[in-house]
Amino acid sequence: MLKRTWAVIQKEFIQTLRDRSTLIMMLSLPIIQLLLFGYAVDMNVEHIPMVVADQSLDAESLAYVDALVNSKYFDVIEYVVTEAEVIAAIDAGRAQAGVVIPPGFSAHVEQKDAQVLFLVDGSDLFTVQSGYRMASTIAQSYAGDVMLKKLQRSGLSMRSSLPIDTSVRILYNPDLEQLWFVVPNILAMLMQTQTIAMTAAAVVREREAGTIEQILVTPIRPGELLIGKITPNIVIAIINVVTVLAMGTYLFKVPFRGNFWLFSALAMLYVFSGLGLGLLISTIAKTLNQAQQLVMVMMFLGVVLGGFIFPRSTMPLGLYLLGYLFPLSYFIPISRGIISKGVGMDALWSNFWGLVIYSAIIMLIATRAFRQGLE
Repeated sequence: MLKRTWAVIQKEFIQTLRDRSTLIMMLSLPIIQLLLFGYAVDMNVEHIPMVVADQSLDAESLAYVDALVNSKYFDVIEYVVTEAEVIAAIDAGRAQAGVVIPPGFSAHVEQKDAQVLFLVDGSDLFTVQSGYRMASTIAQSYAGDVMLKKLQRSGLSMRSSLPIDTSVRILYNPDLEQLWFVVPNILAMLMQTQTIAMTAAAVVREREAGTIEQILVTPIRPGELLIGKITPNIVIAIINVVTVLAMGTYLFKVPFRGNFWLFSALAMLYVFSGLGLGLLISTIAKTLNQAQQLVMVMMFLGVVLGGFIFPRSTMPLGLYLLGYLFPLSYFIPISRGIISKGVGMDALWSNFWGLVIYSAIIMLIATRAFRQGLE
C-alpha cells in the first residue's frame, strides 16, 4: 500500500514541478494578495476632498472648518456660497464631501442651537463610512471644546458638570491598524481558496487528459490515489501559510500572540476540510472550466457568508446558518483568536468541533463520490 501511494505522490510532485507557471502562480498569489492588502487597499479613507459653503464667516465657523482640516480626514478644495453649489461639486466628482454652515453661526453656538449640514458622497462605501464617522466625531469634539470654554469662563470645571466619565480602551489592536484585522482573514481565505482549487483541478485535469483510465488499470486503489493526489496540495498550502505568516509578522509587523503549533494543528484540520470540498467539486465537474466556475462560486459564497468581509452576527438567520456550509466560517474565528488575541483551546472548542465534524462529513461524502466516479 505504501509503495503504491508513494508512487502516486512522486508522480503528482513531478507533474506539479513540471508545470512551472502554475506552481509559481500558486506560490506567488498569496504574497501578491497580502502586498495589495497591505499597501493598496485602505478601508480608512483620509484626505477626503471637501467643499465648504461658509455663510457665516465668523470666528466659530472658521474654527469648525479648521477642526475638520486638522483631523487629516478632510481637505478643503473649494469655497462656495450655497448648498446647491456644494451638491454640484459632489455630483461633478470634484469633491466627495461638503459642509454648509448657516449665517450667524457664532450666535447660535452661544445659544446652543447651532446646526451644520454635512454632505457625503453616498456612492462610495468607504468614503461614506469614514466621512460620516469622522464628521460626527469632530462635531462632538468641537461641541465639547465650546462647552469647556464656556464653563472655564464661568469658573466651573468640566469634570464637575458631567455625571459620567467614559473611558474607552480598545483591546488587541489599540491603534486600529488595518493589517492587524486583515492578515488572519487573508490566511483563512487563501488556505480555503488554494486547497479547493488545486484539488478540484488535479482530478479533473486527469479526467480531461484521459490519464485517469490509465491509472485505474494499475493496482492502485481509490484511497491510495486520493492520498497521492492531495499530498502535494497540502505541502503547497503549508508553504503558503508559513510565507503569509512570516510576511505579516516581519514585513507588516502584525503581532502573532498565540501558540504557533496550536495554530498549525488547527490549520491542517482546516486544510483537510478544503481538500474534501475540492474533491467533491472534482466529482461533480466534468471539465476543468466547470471546476473553475464551481470553485469561483464557492469562494464568493464562502467569503461573503463566512465572515471575511461582513460580520456573521448581523446576517439573517437563514444566511447565518447557510454560512456553516463553508469551512471559512469555522476557521476565521480560530485564526483571529490565535493570531490577534492569543487565546487557547479553551476559547476555541466550539469552532474546533464544528471544523472536526465538517471535515469528517465532507471527506466522507467526497471520498464516496470520488470512488463512485472512478468506478
